[in-house]
Amino acid sequence: MTARSERFTESTQGRLRRLTLVTSLPPVLIAAAVLLFSDAHTWWHFIVLAPGAGAALVAFERWTANDLARVALPCLTVAAAVWPLGVLVTGSPNAYWGFCAVGSLALREVRRKVRASVALLSYVAVVGAARLLVERDDAGGVLFTYVLVPTVITVLVTVLTVVGERFYDLIRELEQTREREAELAVVRERVRFASDLHDIQGHTLHVVKLKIALARKLLLTDAGRAEKELRETYALVSDTIAQTKDLAYAQRRLNLSTELENAKNLFEAAGIRVRVTREAEVNVGASELLGQVLRETTTNILRHAQATQVQITLSESGITIVNDGATGDGPGELRGLSALRQRVAGDGGELTVEQQQGRFRTAAVFPPARARTSASASEGGR
Repeated sequence: MTARSERFTESTQGRLRRLTLVTSLPPVLIAAAVLLFSDAHTWWHFIVLAPGAGAALVAFERWTANDLARVALPCLTVAAAVWPLGVLVTGSPNAYWGFCAVGSLALREVRRKVRASVALLSYVAVVGAARLLVERDDAGGVLFTYVLVPTVITVLVTVLTVVGERFYDLIRELEQTREREAELAVVRERVRFASDLHDIQGHTLHVVKLKIALARKLLLTDAGRAEKELRETYALVSDTIAQTKDLAYAQRRLNLSTELENAKNLFEAAGIRVRVTREAEVNVGASELLGQVLRETTTNILRHAQATQVQITLSESGITIVNDGATGDGPGELRGLSALRQRVAGDGGELTVEQQQGRFRTAAVFPPARARTSASASEGGR
């Protein structure tokens, strides 16, 4: 996978983790406050138990920022110290909560996750059983309150955390697949360009080679015919240069319907939702340039954006393409669109690009009168 794909994948994961932080942190804060105030019967109980809750909150925040490795060990150490203090000193059955939260989140940082999980559950259970050292009268109640309940909840939290991590892994795999499809779509577009270039130059160069070889043979025996062959070769080379220039600047005659279908296929192959709205039938005179705008914009979206959806709107004399996932501070100077802007302006139209709130908009519009004139001219030329 390319560096750009890795950057996009990390960006997607970052947005998901930030969303998790915003939606999950308030309930976690409320739970921490409830546990503290229910177990802290005096001010010094609060001082003993608060570091465990604080370690859990710090670990959770760093986990959503994908930076847990840096604080995992300190937070785990603090939370692990609070649990025995809660069991033996303050009599707090919920003091395990911080260690449970930090430990389940820290599992992603270790290689041997099964052993680490067993160690996590064993520590919770063994430390909880230590309550029998200070409270021997109700062994059943102690085992239920300090051993069974904390261990079961730790198991549930650990399972949910592993499922959550698997969800992020799945998102990463899907994002990587989408990026590979986008890169493949761009490669297919390049192959199509190479095929067009080969069609233009391959046959021509072969004919030129034969004509030059023939002219060499005729040079001494039939100078007039040799000159004719060279003139034809010159004209053929000039025509090929013009066609190559047209191809390089996307000036070959295009069919808008074909380009629209091609764009839809490329976007769908890249995992991008595309919606096409036809407000009116496009005038023939504007169809070719609008097809070029659509082709160039499609390539730009696949190469430069992290799009998930594209809206294409066709009117009588214009086309508008809007995509999300725009990156950077602005549209910048896209070379292909810059060249097309000059051509559109030369035909009396206007090509605009703008970016707002992560959405990129490309619009090409011809005045209706100009489009009708172009259409009439095209029909008259036939």
